[in-house]
Amino acid sequence: MSSQECRDFAALFGRELDRLEGEIAQYSNESKLWAVSGNQKNSAGNLALHVCGNLMHYIAEGLGNSGYIRDRGAEFSERVTRVELIERVCACKMTVTEVLETLDDSILDETYPAKAPERMGRICSRAFLLHLIWHLGWHLGQIYYHRLGDGGQTVSV
Repeated sequence: MSSQECRDFAALFGRELDRLEGEIAQYSNESKLWAVSGNQKNSAGNLALHVCGNLMHYIAEGLGNSGYIRDRGAEFSERVTRVELIERVCACKMTVTEVLETLDDSILDETYPAKAPERMGRICSRAFLLHLIWHLGWHLGQIYYHRLGDGGQTVSV
């Protein structure tokens, strides 16, 4: 059986995680990665940690049985250097894309094999991957606008 669709998902997640890495790299000042102001509840750095934790939990572990254990609370409280944050994004990209590239497309029509969020009920893996790429894009957009508010560069990645 061809695994083209799973490879396509791997390419999409890889592309968006490359964009996340680029956004982090463009911050004018590393400390601004962790800043919040006004109605912002989460810093860009914490959103990046959250995205990685989410993908490692639901794809690396949920579909690839990687052994990853999520600490969702730390995603929103931990502070790391920009270098370490970029390393985590790159490691997430490598792991997630490898898992997706090894899957057979037949899994996409099956019910997601791990525990999905309750509000999703029993969801097929394809629909769940679509949700996860949307979730990544949502937070990537938040990070982009957070960075623009930082007064940093305005080059889109």
